[in-house]
Amino acid sequence: MLKYVVLLADGMADESCEELNGKTPLEVANTPHMDWLACKGEIGTAYTIPEGFPPGSDVANLSVMGYSPKIFYTGRSPLEAVSMGIHLDDKDTAFRCNLVTLSGEEDYKEKKMLDYCAGEISSEESAQLIAQINASFASENVRFYPGVSYRHLMVWPSGAEDTSLTPPHDISGEKIASYLPEGEGSETLYNLMKNSYSMLKDEPVNIARIEKGTNPANSIWLWGQGKKPGLDGFTEKYGLKGAVISAVDLIKGIGICAGMEVLDVPGATGNIHTNFVGKAETALRSLESGLDYVYIHIEAPDEASHQGCLKTKIKSIEKIDEILGQILQGLKIHEEFKIMVLPDHPTPMRTRTHSSDPVPFVIYDSRTEKRENRTFSEDTAAEAPLVIAEGHKLMDYFLTK
Repeated sequence: MLKYVVLLADGMADESCEELNGKTPLEVANTPHMDWLACKGEIGTAYTIPEGFPPGSDVANLSVMGYSPKIFYTGRSPLEAVSMGIHLDDKDTAFRCNLVTLSGEEDYKEKKMLDYCAGEISSEESAQLIAQINASFASENVRFYPGVSYRHLMVWPSGAEDTSLTPPHDISGEKIASYLPEGEGSETLYNLMKNSYSMLKDEPVNIARIEKGTNPANSIWLWGQGKKPGLDGFTEKYGLKGAVISAVDLIKGIGICAGMEVLDVPGATGNIHTNFVGKAETALRSLESGLDYVYIHIEAPDEASHQGCLKTKIKSIEKIDEILGQILQGLKIHEEFKIMVLPDHPTPMRTRTHSSDPVPFVIYDSRTEKRENRTFSEDTAAEAPLVIAEGHKLMDYFLTK
C-alpha cells in the first residue's frame, strides 16, 4: 500500500539576506536531497495563512494538515492543552504562558522583551517556576500548568477570549508598553504578568541562572488564547491511519484532535539540539508497523529565526536535509510512496517573526518521476505554475492526486 510522509520544516522559508549576498538560508544551505526531490518531483507554492488570520504555526499547520482555519481554528493554546492532557470545559479559555526575560526597569510598562524563551530554559527549571506561579496566583479563576522549556499554559474558567494579546517572539528587543493586554479581561491578565515579575525575579532558579550567565525567566507572558477545539477525524477524512512526530505540544494537540497517533521521540527538544535522527527512525518504524501516513514536524529553523541566529538556521536546514536522505533511503523498502517537504510559514531573519507569504513545497511520487534541472528554493517554487491558493487544499492534492 502507498505510504505518505510530510516533512515540515517550521519557518524554513525566508527572504533574501544581505549577509548571504542576496540569497536565502535555504538557497545557501547544502540540501542535496531536497534538490533531488525538486528535480524528480513537483514544486509549487501554497498560501497556508488565510487572509485575516495571524501567521502562526497553529493556523499554518492546521492548513498543511488539511483543516481550514476558517472552520476549525479556535486559538493556539487549546490545542496545546489537549496535548498536555488538560481537560477543558466548553467555557474555559486557555492561554499560552511563556516564561520570558524582561529588562530591569522599575515600571513594568517600561521594560523591554529581551528574550521570549528565557534562554531556552530547561523544563526542569521552568517546572519549579510554574509551580511557584500556580501556588501564588491560582484560584477559582485561573490555573497554571507546566509544559516544555519556556512553553506553559494557563486556564481561565469562563475567562475572556476577545482580548488583544501579542506573541512575545514578535517583539524581541522592543518596549512592551504597546503590546500589553487590551480589551476584555485585560486588567486581570496584565496584573498576572506584572505580579509575576515581582515574584520570579528573586526565585533561586533565576538567581542561579544569572550567576551562570544565562537569561532569567523573570516574567510570564500570556497570549494565544482560545476555547476547546474540535477537528474532523483524519482517518475518516482521508481513509488513512496517520501519526504525528513533534517536540511541541501544539502539533501533538492537532494530531490528537484529529484522532492520529502521537509518537514520542527521546531527545526531541524543538530546537537545533533536537534528535533529528530519532525522528526519522521513528517515522520509518511507524510506517513499517502498519501506519499509512506520518507528519514529521521540526521546529529548529523557526527557533533560529526568532533568535536571529543565521548560522543556526542554515545548519538546521542542512540537518533536516540529512534526515530527508535517511527517510528516502528507508522508504525504498516500500514499492510505492509519496513525500512532501515544506515549511508551514516563512520566518524571515530580517523581522525575526512569522509572515503570511506563501511557502514553497515539493512533492515526490515514486511512481511518476520527473526529470528537471532545478534546486528547491523559494524562488524556484515561485516560478513554478502550481499554486495552492487555499492552503488546506494542499493535503488533498498530496494525498489524492
